[in-house]
Amino acid sequence: MKILVITDLYPVSAGEKKTPKTIFNFVKGWEMLGHEVRVIKPNFLFNSFLRGKPFYKSGIYGEVENINYFLPFVGNIRNKIKTEFNPDKIIAHMPSGTIFANHLGLEFTAGVHVSDLEVLTNPLYSIYFKPELERAYQNARKISCRSEVIKNKFLKLYPQYENKTFICYSGIDCPVIHRKWAPQGKVKVLVCANLIKRKNVDKVIKECENLDVKLTIIGDGKELKNLRNLSSKPEFSGWLNHEKVLEEMRKSDIFALPSVNETFGMVYLEAMASGCITVCTGNDGISGIIKDGENGFFWRDGIISEIINLKNQNFILNNAFDTMQNYTSEKACRNYLNNL
Repeated sequence: MKILVITDLYPVSAGEKKTPKTIFNFVKGWEMLGHEVRVIKPNFLFNSFLRGKPFYKSGIYGEVENINYFLPFVGNIRNKIKTEFNPDKIIAHMPSGTIFANHLGLEFTAGVHVSDLEVLTNPLYSIYFKPELERAYQNARKISCRSEVIKNKFLKLYPQYENKTFICYSGIDCPVIHRKWAPQGKVKVLVCANLIKRKNVDKVIKECENLDVKLTIIGDGKELKNLRNLSSKPEFSGWLNHEKVLEEMRKSDIFALPSVNETFGMVYLEAMASGCITVCTGNDGISGIIKDGENGFFWRDGIISEIINLKNQNFILNNAFDTMQNYTSEKACRNYLNNL
């Protein structure tokens, strides 16, 4: 099958540290399953500069065509497309991608992320982007929501689309490790995140301040200086590559990240697969997969101490191991295509 993916959430070069690889992972997974995939990255320049995204000239970069637009897709947008591809399926993600796909006048599937919900509910976007996005959802053959939480929020706004909406969860391609609760010395607590305010890393630091634990924080970002000033307890590792992150997870006992407004959160799946007891925010991102007190926990004051003092941490770890059998990359990629 030939698949055309349209999204601005896609790395043009391998060195992009801050571009999530969510859609990239789906593309690679579909290619592994034998499908031919091309990507069009429509880039609304004003929005790109506001978000601090790396700039690339319009052109084809391997399997990706980057197309820059000064105005948000006004006029005949097909004139700029150089990719020669006759797809069987078109899959669009993020507001720019979905609006772009709708302007092509072809059958497509629209993906819903936190960014889409922001456009649909923030008055700042009510003049152009919200009406455009609503028209796109109306015309879309299918609507794929990135998590159970996002699907519930989307259908609360647009219940008329229930019959064509499904969840396109992500999967991991790292090994799933079955570990027992056996801290070596101090309990090791790990955080891995882009260090910005909505990740709420400060809550983990404050939580661990008076506990006899080792706290390691992986990541970089605008909040690094402020977080360093909070306490001398954490060890800040800076940005690490993916393999190094997994190594740290496999040496840790608890992974905690009380982030909000997460679309999904691959890092939580990776922590569960690495044998960490994993803590997320309730009713956000991955909380449809993590079930509080069953295979992980929702963040609340005192949760780190609560986990340490559990009588049977292995109950949580065993359930997390069982959960992760259903969230491999291959299963996620097949699930997406089967729903089309």
